[in-house]
Amino acid sequence: MFTGKSEIYPHFSDEMVRKNCCLCLGLVVILTILNVQAFAVTDPLDVRALHDLYGSLNYPSQLKGWRSDGGDPCVEPWTGVACSGSSVQYLKLDGLNLSGVLGAELYNLRSLRLLDVSSNGIWGEIPQNLPPNVTLLNLACNHLVESIPHSLGSLKNLRHLNLSHNTLSGPIGNVFTGLQNLKTMDLSYNNFTGDLPSSFESLINLAGLFLQNNQFTGAVTLLADLPLTDLNIQDNQFSGVIPKSFQNIQNLWFGSNHFHAAGSPMWDFPPSLPIKRNISSPPTSQSTAIGNYPSPKARRPRKKKMGPGGIACIVGGVTLAVSCAAFLIAIRIHRTRAMKPKGFGSSSSSSSGSSIESQSEGTGRGEGSPGVLPIISPDVSASATFYTRKSFSREGKFPPCAKLFTLEQLQYATNGFSEERIIGEGSLGSVYKAYFPDGRILAVKVMKMASLSFKEEEQVLDVIFMAYKLRHPNIVQLVGYSIEHGQHILVYEYIRSLSLEDALHSGIYRPLPWSLRFQIALGVAQALEYMHSKVSPPIAHNNIKAGNILLDGELRPLVCDSGLAVLRPLTSNSAKLKASEMAIGDSGYIAPEDGQPGIEKTKSDVYAFGVLLLELLTGTRPFDISTPREENSLVKWASSRLHDLEYLEQMVDLGIKGTINLRVLSRIADIISRCLQPDYGFRPPMSDVVESLVCLQQKLNKAEDGNERELQDKSFRSTYTRFFGSPTSHFSTEL
Repeated sequence: MFTGKSEIYPHFSDEMVRKNCCLCLGLVVILTILNVQAFAVTDPLDVRALHDLYGSLNYPSQLKGWRSDGGDPCVEPWTGVACSGSSVQYLKLDGLNLSGVLGAELYNLRSLRLLDVSSNGIWGEIPQNLPPNVTLLNLACNHLVESIPHSLGSLKNLRHLNLSHNTLSGPIGNVFTGLQNLKTMDLSYNNFTGDLPSSFESLINLAGLFLQNNQFTGAVTLLADLPLTDLNIQDNQFSGVIPKSFQNIQNLWFGSNHFHAAGSPMWDFPPSLPIKRNISSPPTSQSTAIGNYPSPKARRPRKKKMGPGGIACIVGGVTLAVSCAAFLIAIRIHRTRAMKPKGFGSSSSSSSGSSIESQSEGTGRGEGSPGVLPIISPDVSASATFYTRKSFSREGKFPPCAKLFTLEQLQYATNGFSEERIIGEGSLGSVYKAYFPDGRILAVKVMKMASLSFKEEEQVLDVIFMAYKLRHPNIVQLVGYSIEHGQHILVYEYIRSLSLEDALHSGIYRPLPWSLRFQIALGVAQALEYMHSKVSPPIAHNNIKAGNILLDGELRPLVCDSGLAVLRPLTSNSAKLKASEMAIGDSGYIAPEDGQPGIEKTKSDVYAFGVLLLELLTGTRPFDISTPREENSLVKWASSRLHDLEYLEQMVDLGIKGTINLRVLSRIADIISRCLQPDYGFRPPMSDVVESLVCLQQKLNKAEDGNERELQDKSFRSTYTRFFGSPTSHFSTEL
């Protein structure tokens, strides 16, 4: 008969049993922790994007389970969120009466396939940074404004797009380039205007297109070769002919436009046109949304899917747990027989439970920490696709306070750098009129630069920095710049007016009165004095001419292209060819010493100003090949006559003859003569020129014909106003 513990388990003691049980339970705890860690967590970038969207929508109560920080959307029930693995793949928030904007972090939803926020009260602009791999994008029935961002073309996988029933407006730029996979697009019931962009031709797989109830104009021939089965273009202002290929479209609506039936090709059958129909709802099946992009079945799991490591840990944990349980049962039996009622299992169970709970919480905090994966801001991730030269990445080299525009912003503002927006052509490139979403109108100068070295890139940035520093009431202000994609683009304030060259020589305006010409000369002189004397180091304009002097609505002169002439040697061959063509007409402003090394360029500005002042006085171009050969060069023809009052009076522009006092005329001729000295060393600094002009202005103000001059000024302004904003006005022929 067995009567004692030592007889049954001669090698066990109570202390040994307690230690072994604690060791087993510790192993269970460790394996449990490993099991928790084996589960995947939601991608931190996805969580960050949803946090931002939640805040941008004003933390709506309709989004149950959403949080402003923390949380795990792929484990917890977040309204409208569906995941595959650790990635958010569906975001379906339609019809929830949401308000606010869409935020700026959607780009971080890298695995998102479906984004549906239709039938809400969302306002603002469509974000530039949309989910890069989305296949279905439905923003219909909201209050979105402005137009379609150019970044839309980067959504290479997009198959279904619905922007209908918003208040989107303006012309559409070439935003569809790159959307070869797009199958359906609905832009109906908005306020779009203008012609269809040429990028429509790139939609080679488009089957359904709905443009009804907008204000589109122009022809629809861009749509002729698309594989359309559904097309609705009714209630617009389209004109021209209806392509014959439209007869092959199964469902076609084109009423309430301005098509020319007489010029349209004969169809093989009379089309039957439904009057009322609008297909504006997005695809409803998963197959049409996801397309040919296979992925695990998307679902909203309550628990996360495990990998092989997790399964192995669970099996091992269960095995150990069963062994420990069997061992504890044996101990329990033994202790019962030994008449010891206090079992180890109860106490240890309690302690282990608390231990597991605390470790699980600790693990959860660790895995949910932002430090697990590097957080990439949307700006950085977006710009990573652009080519940038290494010199631009040097810290501190960017012009301080100058706005750094993205290429997408400028493309949008200029309608894809449309030729229709060109308002000036110069030796450095073209200038475009740009309309920005905040209502501002600016001038965008695209400089045509050659392939530059590191040092040359630095030189360009230095020039931009100096140009931005210029702040004077008679200098066109540089607002910002862009250097993406290796481009060199400057953004200036837009002067809603004309150039001095147009005012003097176009023939569509009345002659500028002398008093106004004098004020223009004084303003230009003060701008040059500022650049030569008030800026450190001094800046030479090196391209002063009537085409680079703009007149604003009050006919105040503003000098443009300040400090940019030094970049001419860095321009492309095409730009240099353009500059050489323009140089013929501009040769009259060029100083004799031009091109010689080691000569102060500010003296060349003084010479050019003298030519400009002579041009204002005579109303004659500095170089005019249409005149007799001896009169081609204004300076050569006039220099010998400047001090002969009889000849001087004959040189005065017929439009102002008789309005200039002879004494004043003589003083003006003296200033011109000093500025045009062949030897640059004898030319006065611009500060002396300004002083002479200011002194002369004081005498003009005391002239007895002040009332007459005022009437003449008003007469020109009223005539000028008649032409204000007409297609013939230019920003500049050189800027």
